[in-house]
Amino acid sequence: MEEVRNSVAVQAAEMLIDEHSRRVQFRPFASEFKIADTQGAYDVQREYVRLQMNDRRAGAKGYKVGLTSLRMQAMCRIDSPIAGVVLEDRVRQTGVRIARSDYGRLGLEFEIAVRLARDLGRSGGGPVTIPDVSEAIDAVCPAIEIVDDRGCDYRTLDVLSLIADNSWNAGIVLGAFERVWPDLAEIEGVVSVDGAENDRGLGRDVLGHPYQSVAWLAGHLADAGGGLRAGDIVMTGNLVTTKFPTAPCSYQFELKGLGSVGLSID
Repeated sequence: MEEVRNSVAVQAAEMLIDEHSRRVQFRPFASEFKIADTQGAYDVQREYVRLQMNDRRAGAKGYKVGLTSLRMQAMCRIDSPIAGVVLEDRVRQTGVRIARSDYGRLGLEFEIAVRLARDLGRSGGGPVTIPDVSEAIDAVCPAIEIVDDRGCDYRTLDVLSLIADNSWNAGIVLGAFERVWPDLAEIEGVVSVDGAENDRGLGRDVLGHPYQSVAWLAGHLADAGGGLRAGDIVMTGNLVTTKFPTAPCSYQFELKGLGSVGLSID
């Protein structure tokens, strides 16, 4: 059974590599490959990430946690968080310029990123707690996640296919990391497009507190025999809803009392 599952994961991952390279529109594929549960979906994700690492000679820099707010869960019609891997060659700094033509369909998500000072996992088999997360974090910054949903029709979206496709992560843009930060549950984030406010949200919109997102991720990784490591960056989840630029523009995301991050789009 293990060999069969591994074979399916390889086949599905190779399909994803091919369809991304050809900019094929995203389509649900879990049933086609008989992916029946989240374990099977994450098996495909791991293989897909491994193929990308080999192709691009890039290691992992951290993780993204998605679908952490009620707004995002409603948008995708999925009611639980998901995780993906961020590769080091897709980590960019504020002020970067990117092209819509490099993606099937470019989306932007506006988040609080944290960096770990030490490993974080379950201690003695117990759950990871908010105090555990607080003690493990080294620094915090405003960040934008780049996603590529390849023109998905959200009416057809299923969570297993989304997870397998590395939860659509296509990179991150980081602001300046700060070692002192305000209460992340109460922090307000404001999204602006070409200088005009577009949307806003609060840190508590992310599972009640962004630390809860990190705790969920640590438990998720522990279930698979892994864990968070010192130096990992975690994208904790979108404070608003995904934005899909349709023309050249500039986006800025400010976290009140912490700083801002921005990018330009051709």
